[in-house]
Amino acid sequence: MSKELQNFFSFFANNKVEVVVFISATLFLTLERYHPVWNDWVSSLLYYGVLPVIVVLLLRRNPLHFGLGIGDIKMWSLYFAITCLVLAPILYAASRFTSFQNYYITENFNLTQYIFKTFVYLLGWEYIFRGFLLFGLKEKLKEASILVQMVPFVLMHFGKPELETYSTIITGIILGFVAYRGNSFWPAYFIHLFINIFFLAIINLM
Repeated sequence: MSKELQNFFSFFANNKVEVVVFISATLFLTLERYHPVWNDWVSSLLYYGVLPVIVVLLLRRNPLHFGLGIGDIKMWSLYFAITCLVLAPILYAASRFTSFQNYYITENFNLTQYIFKTFVYLLGWEYIFRGFLLFGLKEKLKEASILVQMVPFVLMHFGKPELETYSTIITGIILGFVAYRGNSFWPAYFIHLFINIFFLAIINLM
């Protein structure tokens, strides 16, 4: 029994960063669901952005190495352009589906207000997946960290249109791959911004 306890504690000691990152991310996702702060975009920024950065600092790591750095901008800007060009017609086609229209059409839709809210909201949302989780697990898991961060990303879409939830398996991997290759969470953030703003604009204004 003592040997098993030793193995148990050795697991935590040998994987300290990964354990802290994964437990913290799971805790923050749960806290945001049960204890939102003020409104959804402030809550997202606090639980998914600010608190993960504090954990990175407590681990005595540089937040720039956890996805906040600009990374290889020449590489990821190309990925950004290609991804948006490919996604644009797909998003337009999806906007014609009744399930998406029923869920996303908003009375008195204000595009300017939505853009501002989305800019703030996705900072936290993208950072916890394509920054904190991805780069927190990258050292040990390498490219497998792309798949790991995709799983909670998909789960967070439960309750949205079914087709959208299935699509996040693919987009979660794409966003993770672009962030991993670009060594930054910023390209994933900008791609996600494009998806949300473009889709809501065409579904509500066209």
